[in-house]
Amino acid sequence: MNALGFQFQQEAGLQTLTADVLKSSEIEGERLDAGQVRSSIARRLGMDIGALKPADRNVEGVVEMMLDATRHYDQPLTTERLFAWHASLFPTGRSGMTKIGTGAWRADGTGPMQVVSGPVGNERVHFEAPKADRLEAEMQGFLDWFETDSSIDPVLKAALAHLWFVTIHPFDDGNGRVARAIADMALARSENSPQRFYSMSAQIRQERNAYYGILEQTQTGGMDITPWMEWFLGCLGGAIDGAQTTLSAVLAKARFWERAQGVPLNDRQRLVLNRLLDGFEGKLTTSKYAKLARCSQDTALRDILPLVERGILVRNPEGGRSTSYALAQG
Repeated sequence: MNALGFQFQQEAGLQTLTADVLKSSEIEGERLDAGQVRSSIARRLGMDIGALKPADRNVEGVVEMMLDATRHYDQPLTTERLFAWHASLFPTGRSGMTKIGTGAWRADGTGPMQVVSGPVGNERVHFEAPKADRLEAEMQGFLDWFETDSSIDPVLKAALAHLWFVTIHPFDDGNGRVARAIADMALARSENSPQRFYSMSAQIRQERNAYYGILEQTQTGGMDITPWMEWFLGCLGGAIDGAQTTLSAVLAKARFWERAQGVPLNDRQRLVLNRLLDGFEGKLTTSKYAKLARCSQDTALRDILPLVERGILVRNPEGGRSTSYALAQG
């Protein structure tokens, strides 16, 4: 990634952070709009990706938490910071139709915090968290350990922090997403870098059933957490191996611009070519080019023809009014 230069490192970071936010929410069964997530992250990183898609408050909240955890990994994790993360996840103070306490530890007003599955009347309890009156002391112990204990390898610390936090389960909702943000923060500390080129949440999403299975096994078993640690490290290895897939579009883009070196291009041509490289939907026509570049169709055709002559674009087989163009395969 260092060899690709700053621009492509930024794009790779954008791809990875977008996957992180989307997949961490998907693990909990919540699907966010990918365009909104990408736009929200790009805006906060000061990146120009063309037309930005307005993001709703729920998307903004998840992005705020993830960026704060990874970009400011070197700042202390405190109760106030966790409360701010939680409040940003639930800006309306509701989880679905249910009103919840935000920016505060859970109160257990409706009974003990349990992780359950199955139909009403035939539920299966997978795990019961510590009672609410223990939370302040439990969380203070966790935060003191997270900030001061340097005796454990930082990667192992990320695994243990994830398990410890989600076992305390201190919030009414959002515990899994916060736990994964804490693990990402610990991994950023282990690398001493805010750059993200692999996504743990994307890998956990692929292994979702195993993830919930090993959590339940560990939380309801004895004090031996070795199987969880082994699973987490295996998942981390899978995430690093899978980075090649996540970054393939960025690497392809870098190779394209290497091939295009020396070809004179105006700003309109560069804009449209970048849109094609970023995954343009449908086929490129002169009318679509004109709309993207904000020019006339005659200007669009004058821009397109030299790109075809130089082998950067190819004309698709359809002719006449259906004439369209695509990137040449290098």
